[in-house]
Amino acid sequence: MPTVEITPGRSLPTIWELPDELWERIEPILARHYPRASTGRPRSDLRLVLDAIIYRLRSGVQWNRLPREFGPDSTVHHWFQRFVADGVLREIWAELVCECDELGAVSWEWQAADGVMGKSRFEGGARGPNPTDRAKPGTKKSVIVEQAGGPLGVAIAAANVHDTKLLQATIDAIVAERPDPTDVVQHLCLDKAYDNPTGEAACAAGGYVAHIRRIGEEKLDGWGHKTHPARRWVVERTLAWLQRCRAILIRYDKKPANYEGLVQLACGLLWYRRLHRLNHPDRVLG
Repeated sequence: MPTVEITPGRSLPTIWELPDELWERIEPILARHYPRASTGRPRSDLRLVLDAIIYRLRSGVQWNRLPREFGPDSTVHHWFQRFVADGVLREIWAELVCECDELGAVSWEWQAADGVMGKSRFEGGARGPNPTDRAKPGTKKSVIVEQAGGPLGVAIAAANVHDTKLLQATIDAIVAERPDPTDVVQHLCLDKAYDNPTGEAACAAGGYVAHIRRIGEEKLDGWGHKTHPARRWVVERTLAWLQRCRAILIRYDKKPANYEGLVQLACGLLWYRRLHRLNHPDRVLG
């Protein structure tokens, strides 16, 4: 499938509420999971609920401190937990990836994976001593992205879990159907943390051609320059994008699934931005 070049630039301001174009894609997913009943109390306004979840994702505010225009915070939190339990936020992310893939805007040939650790404020699962933060409790996010940095899969674990032990789970968490490795050769770029048998085994099991920076290795030409451009920086950029969401930067959720749900929603918003650029190339701002 031909690839579409992704134009750089900001096509949208920061998303604090669902644009109409995105809601048109999400509404059928919600209708499948939560059809309206013909009797009983009217269902909550799920678009408003999602706006509240995005507000919480962006601001990091506590659930009981959401602005009143979003309605009762208990209703928002109840629906958020339903979305997480039913896999709705993951499905929204997958739907946006698949739509971009149909337009040839997912570059499967080159992928990269990496992890980042963050603080975890409250008791709960997937939480452990952060070796880079004086052993304070933290959580690690492991993300795999395609060539342009679009997130494909994410896994959550305690901060003291080594990156290589999360790699297989991260590959298995890819939300869209990967092309068959026998049809499309897929390269996976990894840093020195994955230079061990566990990392190599995960790459082989996933059908990847592994490109792992070896410990102590530095490929330079005669002028002291690297002979091959690094392809790992895109995953670091994506992790930086995700960390801009305060509810992701610092984990306040006790349940790991709830925290992972917020990361999934943020990944979906990143893909929507790409889809918007594809559909409205003339609206890219300087």
